[in-house]
Amino acid sequence: MLKRLWSKKGETDSQATLPIQPDNIPEHIAIIMDGNGRWAKHKGLPRIAGHHTGMKTVKRITIAANDLGVKFLTLYAFSTENWKRPKDEVEFLMKLPQQFLELEIEELMENNVQVRMMGDKDQLPPHTRKAVEDAMSRTANNTGLVLNFALNYGGRLELIKAVQAVAEQVQNGQLQVDHINEDLFSTYMQSKEMPDPDLLIRTSGEIRLSNFMLWQLAYSEFYFTDVYWPEFSEAHFMAAIQEYQRRARRFGGV
Repeated sequence: MLKRLWSKKGETDSQATLPIQPDNIPEHIAIIMDGNGRWAKHKGLPRIAGHHTGMKTVKRITIAANDLGVKFLTLYAFSTENWKRPKDEVEFLMKLPQQFLELEIEELMENNVQVRMMGDKDQLPPHTRKAVEDAMSRTANNTGLVLNFALNYGGRLELIKAVQAVAEQVQNGQLQVDHINEDLFSTYMQSKEMPDPDLLIRTSGEIRLSNFMLWQLAYSEFYFTDVYWPEFSEAHFMAAIQEYQRRARRFGGV
């Protein structure tokens, strides 16, 4: 089973010879962009250099996803736990959305990409929040790929807030307990306007969810690779989709 989930460095060349099935492209792909710091360490560079290079990977994969016809791309950019990192690293990470969006907004507009965000915006520095809100406003009418940044996001916090909202409506008599089901509860998720991810990709060799989209990933296909995020190429992305296309998705059925 592990072999079906895991891609080692060097496997991409053999996988890339397999054709992509255009009628079986994941509608929603979620990515845990991991390994920026370790990539930088291996290069003898400061951790922030890895984050800066990783930003370039975001552009490459966004364009690749858009070209393939992926409808939603959710990128785990900063978790609620990442505030525990060194102060200078956190400050740098909070500048990256502003840098990326300012540099790439014109190309995002040209490619009809719509920017969204899920996570707690209230804790973000004003410059980060403004950059994201401006990009969301400017691209709101675009109808192509939805580029969704999970920024200051935590799956458990999302679930707790959803439960609180449901409980409040029950307490106020706005909702009956026996009306609560999966479909209803999903409308309280921050991803309510998107389908659940078909495919989750995590780079850098780690095999865990790290508090990411815990509700939404219940039946997603998982793909783990040793490749660090700054090195994750279009070919690696294609290899993940090719592996996805080899899977039989039964959603608990036969």
